[in-house]
Amino acid sequence: QVYLVESGGGLVQAGGSLRLSCTVSARTFSSFEMGWFRQTPEKEREFVAVIRRSGGSTNYADSVKGRFTISRDNAKNTVYLQMDNLKSEDTAVYYCAAGFQVLPTKPRDYVYWGEGTQVTVSS
Repeated sequence: QVYLVESGGGLVQAGGSLRLSCTVSARTFSSFEMGWFRQTPEKEREFVAVIRRSGGSTNYADSVKGRFTISRDNAKNTVYLQMDNLKSEDTAVYYCAAGFQVLPTKPRDYVYWGEGTQVTVSS
């Protein structure tokens, strides 16, 4: 079984920063494409960012481009999401996910999911 555990969420003021982490309990971590999604009660789960298994390529939602950075450390089985210049509309539960397709952006393309971490941005 593969487990994903997110951490790093919290309450931050608009314009501030947070770094989310997601640690994966699998020796095959380096074989996964890793993504971040977010969801609010009003919306469906929304793609945020994805990184290739090697870390060589990334892709971002337009709404976070230039503000968020996804990275990974395969030696630590961990993927990160650095979030800068946060806005109130970034408030959501953030989920990390693991999959096998190349740079997937849809939830159905991912196999494993974490439980999520809450990010709240106050204006």
